[in-house]
Amino acid sequence: MGDKGKKKKKNKAMSDEAILANGKGQANGKGHIIGNGRANGKDHSPAAAHAHGTEIPTMRIGKDCDYEKELSRLQIELVKLHEWVRHEHLKVVVLFEGRDAAGKGGAIKRITESLNPRICKVIALGTPTEREKTQWYFQRYVPHLPAAGEMVLFDRSWYNRAGVERVMGFCTEAQYQEFMLTCPEFERMLVRSGIILIKYWFSVSDAEQERRFQDRMTDPTKRWKISPMDLESRKHWADYSRAKDDMFNHTDHKQAPWFVVNAEDKKAARLNVIRHFLSKIPYKDLTPEPMDLPPLVKAEYVRPPFQEQHHIPVVYR
Repeated sequence: MGDKGKKKKKNKAMSDEAILANGKGQANGKGHIIGNGRANGKDHSPAAAHAHGTEIPTMRIGKDCDYEKELSRLQIELVKLHEWVRHEHLKVVVLFEGRDAAGKGGAIKRITESLNPRICKVIALGTPTEREKTQWYFQRYVPHLPAAGEMVLFDRSWYNRAGVERVMGFCTEAQYQEFMLTCPEFERMLVRSGIILIKYWFSVSDAEQERRFQDRMTDPTKRWKISPMDLESRKHWADYSRAKDDMFNHTDHKQAPWFVVNAEDKKAARLNVIRHFLSKIPYKDLTPEPMDLPPLVKAEYVRPPFQEQHHIPVVYR
């Protein structure tokens, strides 16, 4: 085999994390590079690029793209989307998975901060109770699925069984194999019921993950993010990588494929995932037209004495 053939075979076998660490774009979970798809006002989503047979151009934040300005623009589009979901009685479920410190929480925060929490809900379940451990595995997640007109974002989901439970021995081998067998069927049931299911995996290199962990250790406002499980998982980095590969092999199916997010740059990842999310649900702008406020009718009203009320100390002016 020639040098070119050996190099091609070697690159094909690279993991998603290795691809990202080498800065060669975003992997789609199957060793294929699909590009970053960062926004520049045109549709540069992977689907659009594939349809037109073109490569996806990239933009550098701070050079080609003003992060705050672009985030604000995308958040306006998210408001339009969530109003469309409400109006059309859609049911949307988005799963956010990935390594610790990969940036899932930051992306979720930017998606939801301008949305109505009654329409867009975030679910981050804790450790299952003793009773929940005896239930059908998916049972604790089902009550949180959306009704018509709702969006639910899962900050980690039923894929805990394929990740932390598998690696840390919190489930039996039989339970793990049953999950791998039934998870695709469970997700197909959700899709057939009318739920729009989107799954994101935030992929980050080990070097960048380590840098973020060190940052959390030195920043008091972030130290709460480090759990005993996070510390223990550092011993099992390779185990988690193998578990993720096995999970993709069994659960990356047509009805609910995995979309891998290049999370090396947090800001870029947020913009990319928001833009991709917007591209997955066709919507129309239902923003109400500007209106004139009617005059404020105060009638006859006398405020109670100021000194009779309890006021907080005025420390800042």
